[in-house]
Amino acid sequence: MSFDRLECVQKSTSVTKCYSNSLSIYLIALGAFSLGMASYVTAGLIPLIEQDFKVSVSFAAQLVTVFTLAYGIGSPVIVALLPTNRQKSGILAALGLFVLANAASALATDFIWLVVFRALAGIGSGVYLSIGIATAASLSPHRRGKAIALVMGGMAAGTVLGVPVGLVLAENMGWPIAFGLVTILGLTALLGLILWLPELPNYDSVPLRKKLSLFVDRQVTVILAVSLFAAISSLGMYTFLAPLMLSVEYSGVHSITPFLWIWGLGGIAGSFLVGPLTERIHNSLMTLSIMLILGASLIMLPFIVAWSVWLAMVPIAVWGAVGWALQVPQNNQLLHVRDNHGDGHLAVALNESALYLGSAIGAAVGGVILTLSLPMWVLPVGAGIVAVVGALLQLIHMHQNRR
Repeated sequence: MSFDRLECVQKSTSVTKCYSNSLSIYLIALGAFSLGMASYVTAGLIPLIEQDFKVSVSFAAQLVTVFTLAYGIGSPVIVALLPTNRQKSGILAALGLFVLANAASALATDFIWLVVFRALAGIGSGVYLSIGIATAASLSPHRRGKAIALVMGGMAAGTVLGVPVGLVLAENMGWPIAFGLVTILGLTALLGLILWLPELPNYDSVPLRKKLSLFVDRQVTVILAVSLFAAISSLGMYTFLAPLMLSVEYSGVHSITPFLWIWGLGGIAGSFLVGPLTERIHNSLMTLSIMLILGASLIMLPFIVAWSVWLAMVPIAVWGAVGWALQVPQNNQLLHVRDNHGDGHLAVALNESALYLGSAIGAAVGGVILTLSLPMWVLPVGAGIVAVVGALLQLIHMHQNRR
């Protein structure tokens, strides 16, 4: 796939620069693959880390907490403070921090230092993805949707494919090998970007106070709110997919693994396939359609599970596909709205924070539902209703824009 063949023809750009741009986008996606793996592999390593460092499960689980907090809260702060006229330096520095933090994690012999390294890895991850999405879009301005889709698809693939591979290696060779594999993948992407990433367009220096003006931008706040509702619905419900499918209420299944795989594979497919669609369908309409499909698939899920457990793979695959695909038009809209202000990176970083916040809210609300011993169908139906509310918000926003 050549992202910039069109740009080459229109701008008479050299073939060397064209391939350099395309290769850079793929390298950014490789970095996103390692990021997706690092984001989720730690949870599976907790039992091994607990035994090695002689700490409790709850203490070891804080490795996930610090990574998430650093990613969701720390990275937007760092992005806001970074100079907007140093885009290339920013993406290389963020990926470099991510690589060093994961290498240090693999070599850590003290648990407290491991916590510190996971926090640094979280900051590097969030900053890298925010700048990486914007960079990929700037390298292919006529095919921004495809470029963003490739980066998001890389992250989805790292989560679905990279995490199981890392856990299998860790079970046989020890937990450090998982972070070592992340380091190798990230380092490969870093070295490639150092060699082939072209000079990027630099924005004028933007004061911090002006960057913070995006918080009063109605378009930005609506986009972030829709992402929040989507995360509460999709990522929040994902936390409870296993309890739903294993529930006696639905005759249960012996293993949840096939359903987790089908959700993840759907996510990879959705991330890649949504790219070409963004060139034909307006981003706002794409977001509305995805939110409606997400709501419908979740609301239908308990009824299909009651009919046939294995037929439930269909709505689960659709749920995974649209849940991951949503961030392509969302990030594309944010960059379109804020690029001229020089703070597109910050808008994308805030969007990632909205996803993490929504995931935490969804998990917390789902936990309350289980504590109250409500019927299991309340979880997916409730999540679907949240997605429909997000769709209504998007519809109102589109109507106001037309007026």
